[in-house]
Amino acid sequence: MTQGLSDRLESVRSAVADAAAEAGRDPGGITTIVVTKFQPESLVRDLAALGVRDVGENRHQEAQAKARALEDLDLRWHFVGQLQSKKARQAREYASVIHSIDRLSLVDALRSDDRVVDGFIQVNLTDDPGRGGVAPGELDAFAERVLATAGIRLLGLMAVAPLDEPARAAFARVRAMSDRLRSIAPEASALSMGMSHDFRDAILEGATHLRIGTAITGNRPVAG
Repeated sequence: MTQGLSDRLESVRSAVADAAAEAGRDPGGITTIVVTKFQPESLVRDLAALGVRDVGENRHQEAQAKARALEDLDLRWHFVGQLQSKKARQAREYASVIHSIDRLSLVDALRSDDRVVDGFIQVNLTDDPGRGGVAPGELDAFAERVLATAGIRLLGLMAVAPLDEPARAAFARVRAMSDRLRSIAPEASALSMGMSHDFRDAILEGATHLRIGTAITGNRPVAG
């Protein structure tokens, strides 16, 4: 295990605690998910040895392989990338949480009478319909569909801040959408937002789940 990994993890944990204090929040209510895209299984084992239990992946094939190889560890796997509907049933076999529910076809594919998976509705904060996420104006109807689907427990909303506006302003919009969502789903109060470069702003706007990669893992290896 490299000392650098431990140092980066402690630095992020400290920064999360500082931002939580600034927001008047309990840092214990914030889950840091370490995103290990392209990182080797050995790094995930090192993270587990350092006390990390929440790990995120955004490519199904890689996530599935790592979850199988590391099933001896007590890890909670989060799928944080765009998920193809045809891979949904496989993804729910290893993922405890799916952060990117954004299409009706995916909602239908995730339906199950046997096992419940936690999920976030991803909202699109841009004007580009090609980006992942539900348009804000369609959120209420989409949420109703998720709530009516067996096998999905709606935790709240997920978003990625656009590059062309201040992150905090974008996260404030998500927070307002969350307030609206809770009028029809009172328990769906969680907010998955904030990455390596903007998690402080996310915490200040109420993020409960952070998706942090390189700030903890270091630079990603070149994908093969």
